[in-house]
Amino acid sequence: MEAFGIRELTFTYPLKEAPALKNINLTINQGEFLVICGKSGCGKSTLLRHLKTTLTPHGTRSGEILFNSKPIEDITMREQASQIGYVLQSPDNQIVTDKVWHELAFGLESLGYDNKTIRLRVAEMASFFGIQTWFMKDVTELSGGQKQLLNLASIMAMQPLVLLLDEPTSQLDPIAASDFLQTIKKINRDLGTTIIMTEHHLEEVFTMADRVVVMDEGEIIANDIPQKVGRRLKEINHEMFVSMPSSMKIHSMVENKLSCPITVREGRNWINELLKEKDILHRKLEEIPRINYEDKSMKKRNKILFRSESEDLENIAIKLEDVWFKYDKNLPDVVKDLSLEVKRGELYCIVGGNGTGKTTTLSIINGINKPYRGKVFIDGKDIRKMKDKELFTKNLGVLPQNPQVLFVKKTVELDLHEMLSKFKLSKEERVEKVKEIAKLVEIEHLLDMHPYDLSGGEQQRAALAKVLLLEPKIILLDEPTKGLDGHFKEKLYKILKKLLNEGVTVVMVSHDIEFCAEYADRCALFFDGNIVTYDTPNKFFSGNSFYTTAANRMSRHVFENTVTCEDVISLCNLNMSKVK
Repeated sequence: MEAFGIRELTFTYPLKEAPALKNINLTINQGEFLVICGKSGCGKSTLLRHLKTTLTPHGTRSGEILFNSKPIEDITMREQASQIGYVLQSPDNQIVTDKVWHELAFGLESLGYDNKTIRLRVAEMASFFGIQTWFMKDVTELSGGQKQLLNLASIMAMQPLVLLLDEPTSQLDPIAASDFLQTIKKINRDLGTTIIMTEHHLEEVFTMADRVVVMDEGEIIANDIPQKVGRRLKEINHEMFVSMPSSMKIHSMVENKLSCPITVREGRNWINELLKEKDILHRKLEEIPRINYEDKSMKKRNKILFRSESEDLENIAIKLEDVWFKYDKNLPDVVKDLSLEVKRGELYCIVGGNGTGKTTTLSIINGINKPYRGKVFIDGKDIRKMKDKELFTKNLGVLPQNPQVLFVKKTVELDLHEMLSKFKLSKEERVEKVKEIAKLVEIEHLLDMHPYDLSGGEQQRAALAKVLLLEPKIILLDEPTKGLDGHFKEKLYKILKKLLNEGVTVVMVSHDIEFCAEYADRCALFFDGNIVTYDTPNKFFSGNSFYTTAANRMSRHVFENTVTCEDVISLCNLNMSKVK
């Protein structure tokens, strides 16, 4: 029996000529795990919001949507609230009360359940989701992963038939994201709840799905089981193929006739079979030719452009000395005895769990938060002695975790012009600069839209455009790849690479392990308010179990220091050529 039936759905936003959704026909069966993916702005979030009328955007719509064989407009608000759950991208945007237990009970209270039922369901959900240890806490004390888990538990307490999730892991660290997705899979498997999820990071969720739908410019271009979807995208050479799981991308670039793997385990077995096919079957696996990443025959990705550690301060763009910080004198320290040096022209990536102090460190570097002990230097100057004009005029640019805080005007174009108001430019010069930056970040078609009407990925690109208009020498990026598809992530690095080559320094906080492994000059791991280790990406990620890439987990039993798909592909091809 179908949970949703979508027939000839077409939708156009106000003042827009091109439809956001074009003739969508889709059947979603009860108990199915469906993943909807596509480039930023392809219409996947718009489609998801049409599946719950209280969230449906304003505009012109044609076609019909059936829920349990009834037109969704005929389903009462109470029925929709209890039967169709929705988890937002940002954990903070969904929490409405002050205490964890209040949040768990809020939905049930709103539906008018009696106290006995509420207590039973709250206790059951707290036990199922492992919330007992922080049941009485204030929600402000929770990490991002805990907040998202709380949102999910609060919805599941109402026992919905369908769970809609809009990029629910985009703000979670890799471990919290994996735990969250495993919980979603358990809900689907054990409770039979229908799961419909939009997602950009497909490495793990792709393998969980019963079916994957790929959208492009408001249309469905693929709708099948995961393996066939990946094959179809490869056949038509679609840009979304770069977002497919690492095992699929590696398989497609190595000459072989074996079936395509989609999980890390399948990928490890595929490598074993691949090398055995080349007459290595009689040897032990550990005797297979192993090519160390430092081998000169391999292409080196990480050509560090900065000088040695012994150089003087002239080449250091950012320096923190013994920094301590807490948000209140009665609260524990968030940053503890932190010392950090970032070289000029370097892409320095910081990874780590939610709540470890990464974002706080960026706020200390840009002067928003003041450490109670220690010093911060920008280009050798103590920021305590720098005025805001000196600090932020063609010097320091900041892209915050929530890009919406940068938007102050009614359209994207006006927002970009606002950024140039502090410079002495003619009207023609401002128009030309806005035109250039819009083309660079691919938002020309969005200039007349309200920033809040953009998708998450589009907001990231618009906010990045505002920051780049300042022509900063140092850029601080907090989760810049959040909401971006694989294609634009490559575009983002090309933008950053151009800046890096011009001597611009970039410090990036990110949960996107693959991006950091592929493009960073150095990576650092934040834990408990301090950096516990840092190194070049290959050395940094190759020794980890969880803070590493799928390509590394897939190949580490055979190859050394391989952390990207390119590394594994090179070594597979090289090893096979050695034994022909």
